[in-house]
Amino acid sequence: MSYCASRYHTVRRLTQEVMVGAVGVGGAHPLRLQSMTTSDTQDVAATVRQSIALAEVGCEIVRVTAPNVTAAKCLRDIRAQFTAAGFGRVPLVADIHFLPSAAMEAVEHVEKVRVNPGNYADKKKFAVREYSDADYDRELQRLHEAFTPLVKRCRELGRALRVGTNHGSLSDRIMNRYGDTPLGMVESALEFLRIAESHGFRQTILSMKASNPKVMIQAYRLLVARMDQEGMRYPLHLGVTEAGDGEDGRIKSAIGIGSLLLDGLGDTIRVSLTEDSVYEIPVARALADKAMSLWATPNIQHPTINAEPLASVPLDVRRSLLKIECSESAPADSVDPFHFTRRPTTELTLGASCPVGPEQPPRVIVRVTVDQLPVLRSQIANPRFADTPVEGLLLAVESPAKLARVAGALAAGSWHPSFVVLELAPGLTPADLEAQLARIKSPLLLVRAFSANEPEWLRAFAAFVRRDGHRLACAVTPAALADLGEVLRSLGDDRLIFTLDHASLHIGHWSERAASGHALGAYRQLADVLRALGSRAPLWIRNTNATTIRGDASFLSRLLDAAILTGSLLGDGLGDLVSVETEPDPARATKLAYNLLQGAGARCSKTEFVACPSCGRTLFDLQTTTQRIRARTGHLKGVKIAIMGCIVNGPGEMADADFGYVGGAPGRINLYVGKDCVQYNLPQAEADDRLVALIREHGKWLEPAPVTAG
Repeated sequence: MSYCASRYHTVRRLTQEVMVGAVGVGGAHPLRLQSMTTSDTQDVAATVRQSIALAEVGCEIVRVTAPNVTAAKCLRDIRAQFTAAGFGRVPLVADIHFLPSAAMEAVEHVEKVRVNPGNYADKKKFAVREYSDADYDRELQRLHEAFTPLVKRCRELGRALRVGTNHGSLSDRIMNRYGDTPLGMVESALEFLRIAESHGFRQTILSMKASNPKVMIQAYRLLVARMDQEGMRYPLHLGVTEAGDGEDGRIKSAIGIGSLLLDGLGDTIRVSLTEDSVYEIPVARALADKAMSLWATPNIQHPTINAEPLASVPLDVRRSLLKIECSESAPADSVDPFHFTRRPTTELTLGASCPVGPEQPPRVIVRVTVDQLPVLRSQIANPRFADTPVEGLLLAVESPAKLARVAGALAAGSWHPSFVVLELAPGLTPADLEAQLARIKSPLLLVRAFSANEPEWLRAFAAFVRRDGHRLACAVTPAALADLGEVLRSLGDDRLIFTLDHASLHIGHWSERAASGHALGAYRQLADVLRALGSRAPLWIRNTNATTIRGDASFLSRLLDAAILTGSLLGDGLGDLVSVETEPDPARATKLAYNLLQGAGARCSKTEFVACPSCGRTLFDLQTTTQRIRARTGHLKGVKIAIMGCIVNGPGEMADADFGYVGGAPGRINLYVGKDCVQYNLPQAEADDRLVALIREHGKWLEPAPVTAG
C-alpha cells in the first residue's frame, strides 16, 4: 500500500472540499489553523472572550467542548455573541464525548461537530472478552442506530463532521479485535465513515491523534492507504494530542504534524499545548507556512473530484492530476511506513564509551568553535548535563593552520570527549592531517564530502583511517553514493558512517530535475541507496542551515525544522547519530538534540510528560499543575507521567503512561499506575506528595542530584 504520492518530494494529497461554515477545508484551500477554548462552556462570556482572542491571532476554526446537553445549549448564545463581535465567518466546532444527546443539541448551533469514535455511544471499560462475528455485527448495528440521527441532521443543516479517533480511547469492541494499534484507530474511524456514507453524507474530516508521534504518524498513513483502496479522499485534521508544553510540546507536535505535512498529507492542523490556547497558533502558523512553501499543489480542476469519491476517476487521470515526476532508476523505498522497524546497521565504536549501532540509542554530536571549548568544558561539569552528555564534538577544519589550532585546543586541559568529529575542507589531504591528529587524545571521526568523480580520494581517506584507527563519515548525495558504489563495496562498513552532503541539497532528486526543497527526501534516498549497495553503515542526521525550510530566523523556526527532519527520519527507523548545527550555543544545541530524541521516542534522557491542553471539562489548572509536578519529578529518567484534566481524557487517553494524575472531581485527584486507578478522590493538596510516594513504591524514584550555579 502507498500513502502518499512520493516520499522523496512533497506533493500535496488530493482531497475533496469540506465546508465548515464559510471556511473550506481540503481541495485547493490552504492549511487551516484550529485551536480550542479552555473555559467552562457554561460561562458564555469567558468562552466568547477566548474565541475572540483565538480569532484575532489567526485561528480559523474554534472548537468548544460540549460535555453535556446544558453546555451544548450554551453554544447558541456563544455563536450569537461571537458573530455580533464581528467573527461570523469563523466557524465553531462542538467537541462531543459520550453523549449523542449533547451532539444533537450542539449541531443546531455550530458549523461542525467532532465525535470520538471510541466513546460516542460506546463502551470503554477495558473489558477483556471475545467478540464473535455476530456479536461484532450487533455492536455495529447499535452504533449505526446511535450515530445516524446526527448524520442526518448534519446533512439537513449543512453542517460538517469530524470523526476524531484517539489512540488511548478506543472502544472495547475495537480493542478486543484489533488491539491498541494504529489499525484499530483506523478501523474505528472507518466504521463511522461508512455509516455517514450510507446516508450520502460526505462532509466529513478525519483525525488520528496520539500522544506518541510514531503511533500518530503510522495511523494517519494507514488511514490514507485504506481510504485510497476504497476511493475515499476525505480531508485530514492533524494533531499530536497531549503533546505537553514548552519546547517538548512544540517538538512533539512538529514531529507528528510536520512529518505528515512534508509527505503531502493534512488539510487542517491543531497544535495541542498545555498553555494558553493563543500560544498554539504561532506554532501552527509556522508549520503551515513551511509545508505550503514546499507543496507541489496538484491541479484539481476535474469535474468529478469534488462531486464524487475519487474511485470514479481513472487511475491514469489521478496520476496526471498530481503531476508526479519520479525517476525509474531510483531504488525502491526500503521503509515499511506502517510499522516501525529500526534500520539494521553495523555496530562500530566512536570511543570506548560510545558504541553506535542498532542496539544503541542515537548518539549526539554538537558543533563548537575553538573559542567555545573552554566555556563548554565548564558547562558539562554541572550535574544537569549528566543525562545530556556532550558525546561528540564537531569542529570545522578549513586549513592545516586551523587544524593545528583545533588540535592544540583539544589537547589542552584534562577533558577528553567521547569522540571528536573533524569536518575537513575538500582541499585537505591525509598528508596534511597526520602530525596534528596525533595530538588529539579522543577517538576521531573525520567527515569529508565526496563527489561522484572522487573515488580515489575516497580510497585514500578510507586507507588512512584504517591505518591510524580513525573513522570516516562520507558526506554524499544519493546520486554520488550510487556512482561510488563499486568503491564502497570494496571498503566494507566497519569504519564508515554516511551523511548527506548538505551543500548539494539544491540539486534535489535522482534525475537532477526538480528539487525536493527539503532534506527529508534526500536522506530517505540515501538510506535506499545504502540498502541497494548492501551497506549497513550507520547514518548521521545533520540539521544545518541547508536543511531549514522557509521561515524566519527565530529559535522556534529552527526548532521546528530540526524536529521535522530528525523526527521524521527517526520515525522511519533511520538515524544513528544526530546533530543540531543551527544553534550557535553548543549547550543549547545539546539540550535540543536530546529533546528531539526524546520527542521521537528514540532516546529517553528525562521524565516524559503527557499533558492534555485543557478545555472546559478540566477540573484543575493544568498549566500550574504540570509545572509543579515537573519541578518534583522532572529528573526521573525513563518515566512517563500523564497529567489529565478530567476523567473523560483520563485513563483512556493516557495510553502507555507509567503513572497518571487525573481530575476526578473538582479539587479531587485520582492516581493511576498504567491504566489502573489505585488511589481515588484525593484532595489536590495531597496529590503531588502521593504521586511521588507512588513512584517510590514502584521502584522508579531517584533523588535529584544537586545542581550547582552556572
